[in-house]
Amino acid sequence: MKKRLIFGILGAVFLALLAWRIILLVTKDEADSSRAFARPPVAVEVDTVRHESIQETLQLTGTIYPLYQYIIAPKVSGRIIRINKRIGDWVRKGEIIAQIDDAEYQQAVLEAEANLKISQANLTEIGIQQDLARQEQERIQSLQQKGIASPAELDAVNSNFSALQSRIKLAQAQVEQREAALSSAKIRLSYTVLLASEPGFIGERFIDEGSLLAPNSPVVSVLGIETVIVRTTVIERVYGQIKIGQAAEIAVDAFPDRAFYGKVSRIAPMLQEASRVAQMEVGVANQDLFLKPGMFTKVIIVLAESQNAQVIPSPALVNRNAVNGVFVIRKDETVAHFVPVQTGIGTLDKTEITSPEIDGVVVTLGQHLLEDNGNVILPRRQ
Repeated sequence: MKKRLIFGILGAVFLALLAWRIILLVTKDEADSSRAFARPPVAVEVDTVRHESIQETLQLTGTIYPLYQYIIAPKVSGRIIRINKRIGDWVRKGEIIAQIDDAEYQQAVLEAEANLKISQANLTEIGIQQDLARQEQERIQSLQQKGIASPAELDAVNSNFSALQSRIKLAQAQVEQREAALSSAKIRLSYTVLLASEPGFIGERFIDEGSLLAPNSPVVSVLGIETVIVRTTVIERVYGQIKIGQAAEIAVDAFPDRAFYGKVSRIAPMLQEASRVAQMEVGVANQDLFLKPGMFTKVIIVLAESQNAQVIPSPALVNRNAVNGVFVIRKDETVAHFVPVQTGIGTLDKTEITSPEIDGVVVTLGQHLLEDNGNVILPRRQ
């Protein structure tokens, strides 16, 4: 009995020692496993948070057009005897550009003047006859009252006077007609001199001296380019962000190191159904005449601007679980904290952070390997 009790106690002690040993082994394995699966520190690159101005811009392509352009063409036919301007010449408003042979039109004016003189002479003659008829009418009326003239004589002088009055009206109408014909002949004569209606530069010259022209045949084109128009299109997504008067920067390949500036002057009130774009015009001052119609341009429109904004490099921005944020490393720490942020204006290089205020540097490379409160290895300071 005693032996059985001793063996039982020894067996219980052995089992207790075995269980304790197993617990030690399991605990050691779990610790080793935890150490084996712990994330190592991540080597990262960082950058500072800056306060500076930032702009959101839209880059478009367009073509330069003159502020105005018109064709000088004759209203009458004839042979060109002189052209005073060539391509690139400056013309003033009202300056003579070309001259058509006007001999035929001069002759037409002389004929119209002669016809007018004939009509005026005819009117004068009939006027004299009317005065004589009036005197005769008054004489017969006086004699008839005295019983000397017969009623038939009075009727005859009255009829003659009425007829002369009608001839006076006809002669006056003929004079007016001849005056109109003379005015028309003078106007046609004036059309033989081709004038510039607005100042500008000769863009094209279509004919030379000696050419026989029909009415409306082009002679030269005149361009006004002291101010030019850049025409471009905007898509529906940004249509609502474009306003009249917005600043625009213009770049052309002909002058790669020079920037030109203008403002949005017009925007179409509709989008084209086929392309879903709207026409837009930018007015650009061109006193130096560097910009020429037909040049291809890049147009940069400032959509939004913020002064003294809190700005970070755009690569620092990450999205975790549909939340935008940055990994921040505070001073004297080697731990990256994920901070959710509200963003404002963004470009390829930098992004505005409207809230919160960031205390520390932000991770710009290696953040895809980080978790919140993850250890990091910072680059050595040079």
